[in-house]
Amino acid sequence: MNKSLPAFPPQSSGSDSDGTSRVYDQSIINVIEAAADSFQNKEHSWFVTSQIPTDLLVQVQDITFSVHKYPLLSKCGYIGRLELQPSISNFGYELKLESFPGGPETFEIILKFCYGLPLDLNPHNIAALRCAAEFLEMSEEFEDGNLIAKTEAFLTFVVLSSWKDTITVLKCCETLSPWAENLQIVRRCCDSIAWKAYRESSTTGDVVDEDGWWFEDVATVRIDHFMRIVTAAKAKGTKPEIIGKSIMCYASRWLPGIDAELEGLRGYGYGKNELQFSILSGKNDDEGAAHIKEQKSIIESLVSLLPTQQEAVPCKFLLKMLKIAIVYSASSALISELEKRVGLTLENASVNDLLIPNYKTEDTMTKQSEQHTMHNIEVVQRIMEYFLMHEQEQQLQSMPAKSNISKLMDNYLAEIARDPNLSITKFQVLAEALPENARTCDDGLYRAIDTYLKTHPSLSEHDRRKLCKVMSCEKLSLDACTHAAQNDRLPLRTVVQVLFSEQVKMRAAMREKEPIESGNNSEQEAGQTSTETDIIALKTELENVKANMAELQRDYSQLQQEYEKLNKHHKNISAWSIGWKKIRVSSLFNRKIDGDESSEGRQRSNPLSKISLTRRQSIS
Repeated sequence: MNKSLPAFPPQSSGSDSDGTSRVYDQSIINVIEAAADSFQNKEHSWFVTSQIPTDLLVQVQDITFSVHKYPLLSKCGYIGRLELQPSISNFGYELKLESFPGGPETFEIILKFCYGLPLDLNPHNIAALRCAAEFLEMSEEFEDGNLIAKTEAFLTFVVLSSWKDTITVLKCCETLSPWAENLQIVRRCCDSIAWKAYRESSTTGDVVDEDGWWFEDVATVRIDHFMRIVTAAKAKGTKPEIIGKSIMCYASRWLPGIDAELEGLRGYGYGKNELQFSILSGKNDDEGAAHIKEQKSIIESLVSLLPTQQEAVPCKFLLKMLKIAIVYSASSALISELEKRVGLTLENASVNDLLIPNYKTEDTMTKQSEQHTMHNIEVVQRIMEYFLMHEQEQQLQSMPAKSNISKLMDNYLAEIARDPNLSITKFQVLAEALPENARTCDDGLYRAIDTYLKTHPSLSEHDRRKLCKVMSCEKLSLDACTHAAQNDRLPLRTVVQVLFSEQVKMRAAMREKEPIESGNNSEQEAGQTSTETDIIALKTELENVKANMAELQRDYSQLQQEYEKLNKHHKNISAWSIGWKKIRVSSLFNRKIDGDESSEGRQRSNPLSKISLTRRQSIS
């Protein structure tokens, strides 16, 4: 059994005595340091191999260190202030360090430093050594160049000047709370990262379209540290688009279900979603509950960091965040905030983005008899309300935006119409959410209604009639009218309205014009256009008649020449035969003239008849 060192005489208050004691203690420490041959680890023990016996047992977590007390007393004010308790085994003294920052690995490095061995500082151990040095009070008061000064200098001049080293130190601080917070290590690292990111983005110009080189590195830190970095970057003037990019990168790394894509009912297994199943099953154990709590904290933190500018993050990402927030049962205030933000940029969304699964909760899963829609219709309805409120506040009159919204909602209605559990009331309310002037054409709405009628063949005549009132037959194209007129699923009254609208459109198509909306001068303009067309046709017919008359006169001249030739060569022919030929030629010519004139009369009569017919139609 090793024996403890003999007790040294207490130090007096006099300067001479104090100087003598310090020299005497330093000589003892030098002897111990020189006698320390090596350090050995054996299972849960760590001891110094030396000719001088050890006299202090220090326990850090489950590791026991057998060391000499004087090297520690000379550099650690904390140990010097303690009243060391004698060991039960008559070994010397015992000391148990509770909540020691860095654990046994850090204390081992400090022991080597106390024994005068070279100190290896690096980004992986500097934060723990700085916190442990503060814990043990290793300041300059006890020795020049003590551990606090060395670690502080390494942090300031080495770590904070390097991007990678700063990220490494910040990640190491995650297990050093609250020491790293109190010593401002976390704050200094976050400020350094934010400044470097801002300087890089400002010097390289617009990096929004490219993935920033620092997004992936920042995404590896803990959420509270990430919040500090983003907050500091905002304060320094970093662009909102870059802040949004970093948030999206962080969410993609820490929220595994955010990138799940749904393509209609084919991409969604009702009641068999693996993410929701894992969440519900994880609530039964402590580890699963802790993971769910962590995910909810990440979601809430990221939403609170989103810049207020609409162009900071796309609508697609907001809808992904909304889906994952619903999955993890986030607070209603958070879900409402996401719905409002989606409503501001709804025109940039797609149908697949709006297909939010209607996840079952534990209560509804036990009630198998209840019918639930496959998609969360209420969320989309609230998003539409926020969009209309924003449009009314801003007084937006952009027709392309309205057209995009109407197409988006019509396609969404056609997608959810395949759900057999969707009630006609929900479908109708969502279809009537947009104002009447938002749709210039109801073909998309007709397709959604037809899909709903096909999926729900047992609807009554009253319900089908009620559903078809949502669309306007006058806004259907000619092709849609043709299809609807032959659709057996539509009610009779709707078919009659479609047939009437089809006739109007066909009449307009025959006039080579689009259907004209009702107005004061519509009929007069149509009549004037048709009259001008008939006048042009009449002029063309007159030109043709003139050409035919010129041709007939040429034929008549040729006949006269032939007649004179015949008179010269056939003088012996009798007078009666010559007269007969004249009469014959004359009669043939007269018949040709009469036939041409009759055809000319018919040609002239046709345009007039067209004009009179058109006028009668316009008057009727």
